[in-house]
Amino acid sequence: MAISKPSPAIPEPLIETLEARELVIDIPGRPAGRPLYLRIAPGERWGVLGPNGAGKTTLLHTLAGLRAPRSGEVRLGGKPLSRLTRRALARRLGIVFQTHHDDFPATVRETALIGRHPFIVPWQQEGPEDLARAEAALERLDLSHLADRELSTLSGGERQRVSLATLLTQAPQLWLADEPTNHLDLHHQVAVMELLAEQAARGCGVVMCLHDLNLAARWCSHLLLLYPGGEVCWGEADSMLVPSALEGLYGQALTTAMVDGAPVFVPKR
Repeated sequence: MAISKPSPAIPEPLIETLEARELVIDIPGRPAGRPLYLRIAPGERWGVLGPNGAGKTTLLHTLAGLRAPRSGEVRLGGKPLSRLTRRALARRLGIVFQTHHDDFPATVRETALIGRHPFIVPWQQEGPEDLARAEAALERLDLSHLADRELSTLSGGERQRVSLATLLTQAPQLWLADEPTNHLDLHHQVAVMELLAEQAARGCGVVMCLHDLNLAARWCSHLLLLYPGGEVCWGEADSMLVPSALEGLYGQALTTAMVDGAPVFVPKR
């Protein structure tokens, strides 16, 4: 199928890292939790886990420079995000949001081309290379047959894949994805996780907020656990995937099995 074809654009070699230094995210009405000292290195796939309301989306928006932290800072290549222009940041970092607001009519192809906007000057039209990147991204996400469709006519899963195709067209060195498998059927969930793993293998850093513990266990190299009371812990996935840490995270007893070399977690009745 088209969805298994390679991605269109290999990003520039990543020589920069995304760092959170003494970072405390700002969640109104909640006391400050433990500061974060994170370093998202090239090739790493970070999964952010936690129950509803724990601050996963707030953290992702803070790492993207869209929300100010309560304290601490986020640095890209050693520079605070506040010292980078939005265009410079968008050339290196991209984000997929959990919810989509399609206020203006646009086709799937036109939406994917938005990913090239950081690389063209104001009032400049997209060129043949930009269009080729967008078309290849749509093919990679199994969307070529929908290229001329209006976004408003798509299902939630199709709209989610358009967002990922737009980010693939942008080809950032750092991928931030909030619930990237949201609304997707099982086949496309696996395809999207393969896409994110592929980007990491090419030198990108990937951070994704996930609700599916088993997807995180199978696809993430590192995990960050956000507890409801503001406590956090992080590290390599193997050290985080222990029932004592996960049961406290979700307030749910779990049973564990190994399937194809990866742990599988099932809620106990």
